Amino acid sequence: MDKMWAGRFSKETDSGVNAFNSSISFDGRMYRNDIAGSIAHATMLGEAGIISKEDSEAIIAGLQSILADIEVGKLELDMNAEDIHMFIEAELTKRLGSIGKRLHTSRSRNDQVAVDIRLYLRDEIKEIRGLLEKLITTICDTAEKHTDTIMPGYTHLQRAQPITFGHHLMAYAQMLLRDIGRLDDTAKRMNVNPLGSGALAGTTYPIDRFLTTKLLGFTEPMVNSLDGVSDRDFCIELASAISTIMMHLSRFSEEIIMWCSWEFKFIELDDAFATGSSIMPQKKNPDVAELVRGKAARVFGDNMTLLAMMKGLPLAYNKDMQEDKEAIFDAVDNVKLCISTFTPMLATMTVLKDNMRKAAAKGFINATDCADYLVKKGMPFRDAYKITGGLVAECIAKNTTLEELPIECYKEKSGLFDNDLYEAISLEHCVKCRTSYGGPAPESVKKQIGYVRERL
Repeated sequence: MDKMWAGRFSKETDSGVNAFNSSISFDGRMYRNDIAGSIAHATMLGEAGIISKEDSEAIIAGLQSILADIEVGKLELDMNAEDIHMFIEAELTKRLGSIGKRLHTSRSRNDQVAVDIRLYLRDEIKEIRGLLEKLITTICDTAEKHTDTIMPGYTHLQRAQPITFGHHLMAYAQMLLRDIGRLDDTAKRMNVNPLGSGALAGTTYPIDRFLTTKLLGFTEPMVNSLDGVSDRDFCIELASAISTIMMHLSRFSEEIIMWCSWEFKFIELDDAFATGSSIMPQKKNPDVAELVRGKAARVFGDNMTLLAMMKGLPLAYNKDMQEDKEAIFDAVDNVKLCISTFTPMLATMTVLKDNMRKAAAKGFINATDCADYLVKKGMPFRDAYKITGGLVAECIAKNTTLEELPIECYKEKSGLFDNDLYEAISLEHCVKCRTSYGGPAPESVKKQIGYVRERL
């Protein structure tokens, strides 16, 4: 294929350089966005009188026919083309002749690429957002079934205080809600129009950047043409937002992996979302969760690639910036894959309530409630804390629990203890009484679920 820029050169490009320089293998996915940007540009050229209305309409019709042919498989992308932009322009010229050559008037590939990737990622953000909404809804649906399912809450991976499984799940719903907010913020800053920036210095043609801005659904044109072609902040910001999503999914995956183990056995994954061993017939492995955890590292690498690529680039466009696409596309592809696989895995898992309840009963996680019992009867908290610590030590020595320790042992430590203590330190009571805003009491968790659903 002849190079659009070949006029300056007296020799053919080395075949190895052609392959090295080509990006159509990965930027080909932007064909819809490239055609949309070109249709807006052609419309503006006609409206501004830069080309005739007849030529503008012919170009638009030609671009629409190319899109239709690609969509139905009648036209295949040429992997020998330099990039998707050159492929579509060459195909347009093949179909329209010299009229097709007018499309690129007052436009550079630099601003063309910049507008294409913004349009593409704007659509991808909507898709990621929709997948997150489905995951959050699944979390809420599951939490609603387990507002009374008692489990141990942990700090330092040590049993700490009693909570419910519903309360635990809703912590992840909050994380993912913030992720949606980050995506929305990224989309807002991304949604500005670089088209018309030219190669770096705008153009002498009387273009109407506000018209292309309106046609493409941007909020405003980019104010500085140098910035218009050299900005990739939006890629970095999106990769960062996706990295945070993956970090949250990785944390959730880590817990699912632990909960599946025989040491915890809090949940069991559906057979459709687990795998076996090639040698150990008893194994049921949480490979989906492990892969999500592993892919988080990959996405973090994509984010770092973008930062490292941009850190030393002078204004304006540099070919280094071609590397933006593979990194951000990989991050987008992987977060979508992970969310869409994680959601049904979560929806189909079996929660083993009895095992959670047994684990909660064994960790002295009601010790704080025992101390609070004394505080409510007038004892300073630090004194109550010390007495309760002594009672826990006594329980450990006698291989018993606070619930099973006789009242006489309590009264030896303080006369404030009475038989109503056992109600105060029952796990159900401990959870039910944690009514502070955001706490694990069933009614509180129901309010949290309502809060999240309302924001969705």
